[in-house]
Amino acid sequence: MKKLLLLNFLLLFSISTFAQQSATDGIKQSIKTMFDAMRKGDSTLLKSVFAKEMVLQSVSTNKEGKAVISTDSANDFAKAIGTPHNGVYDERITYGDIKIDGDLASVWAPYKFYLGDKFSHCGVDVFSLMKTADGWKIIYIVDTRRKDNCIE
Repeated sequence: MKKLLLLNFLLLFSISTFAQQSATDGIKQSIKTMFDAMRKGDSTLLKSVFAKEMVLQSVSTNKEGKAVISTDSANDFAKAIGTPHNGVYDERITYGDIKIDGDLASVWAPYKFYLGDKFSHCGVDVFSLMKTADGWKIIYIVDTRRKDNCIE
């Protein structure tokens, strides 16, 4: 009886772990696709991982040293990515915490942004994603931006 209970526990734990890992892989793939699209300048690929009403915000410090928030439209962002520009937009992230609750996920990811080979700025990206029939879609991104004190 004890062996049967242990076997059932291990089976349930394995299924749960596999489902969590599979979801994590899907979440990372959506984020990777977004950054691949940025590097390629491909607005169509970029939009493929965005939810219809995706929101982009940035928290920064103004000239007076106060925290301010700015909001950009996903369409304007995609247009900027797809418009020819000098240098490759190369954002390099490190995955921090990934939290999942059903069809909602949150990702904390420190980053460094390069224009071509030249360092531009760094900060943290925080993504919210929603699981859809078409996979994980990004519904919200908020980031911080600074030139120094980058998280390693």
